[in-house]
Amino acid sequence: MKKIGFLSFGHWSPSPRSGTRSAADTLLQSIDLAVAAEELGADGAYFRVHHFARQLASPFPLLAAIGARTRRIEIGTGVIDMRYENPFYMAEDAGAADLIAGGRLQLGLSRGSPEQVIDGWRHFGYAPAPGESDADMGRRHAEVFRELLKGEGFAAPNPRPMFPNPPGLLRLEPHSPGLAERIWWGSASDATAVWAARQGMNLQSSTLKADESGEPFHVQQAKQIRAYRAAWREAGHTRSPRVSVSRSIFALVNDEDRAYFGSGEDGDHVGIIDNMRAVFGRSYAAEPDRLVELLKTDEAIAEADTLLLTVPNQLGVAYNAHVIETILTEVAPALGWRGTAPAAGNEAA
Repeated sequence: MKKIGFLSFGHWSPSPRSGTRSAADTLLQSIDLAVAAEELGADGAYFRVHHFARQLASPFPLLAAIGARTRRIEIGTGVIDMRYENPFYMAEDAGAADLIAGGRLQLGLSRGSPEQVIDGWRHFGYAPAPGESDADMGRRHAEVFRELLKGEGFAAPNPRPMFPNPPGLLRLEPHSPGLAERIWWGSASDATAVWAARQGMNLQSSTLKADESGEPFHVQQAKQIRAYRAAWREAGHTRSPRVSVSRSIFALVNDEDRAYFGSGEDGDHVGIIDNMRAVFGRSYAAEPDRLVELLKTDEAIAEADTLLLTVPNQLGVAYNAHVIETILTEVAPALGWRGTAPAAGNEAA
């Protein structure tokens, strides 16, 4: 059984062909899609974070709004670029959003990805310490953030405070118990997956990976996941880790689906990203029976406990809800990911 959610990059464009022509369109439709996905029985609503782009950038207002409109679905990110983040301010925002959502946040973090502008984090007031790279800075911010989420006091109280203080050192408020165990790391290589396991973070493995062996994407990704789980066991963590993979998957059940995505089967792609040779996973689009057979061969999906469906958000809420529903009802049960087709509003497996 798998948790199945969606991942939106939150694109918008003023083009007449876009269903999201402004930031307001994207934000409001993201909330509506999360509500619709919950009603369909999906397990998660996740959002990418990109700065200086016509995409979603500030996650916590959106996560809090979704938390207030939903009751069951997980709400997360995939991923927040920690080079841009003040860990202290972020801990307050995350705690507040998680409390509004009743403890449903699943926050994916990373050390960063290729940017729209040169060293964009400098405009946010951050710079690597002497001897650090920007990636090192992102990891350091993540470590501070995770330490703050533990809720331990660290700040000496003012002897003449505006309001009475509890005894001892003070922590940031609001604090949300349990959020510290719902932090994920977005990893593109085997080494960073192993590092994430040792740190006690869940793993998000996306639709691209460092090409470390020349093997098909899903084979390399499955090996990455197995290395992660082995490192988790060796680290002696007491809880079970979670692993997600992201895929573009479309069941072609009507003429609209075929017009958008019925151009034939594709394969992996190889390219250079951030001076790294990367292999990009294929998209899956086929009639449901054929789609089931194709997905059976994906080793990484088999290894993961959570599947995030990347959705074409510019096609609107109704169409994206249809995309999610066809996977939940036409594909997932046949693969054993669901015992039966999920009933609207019911708890999903």
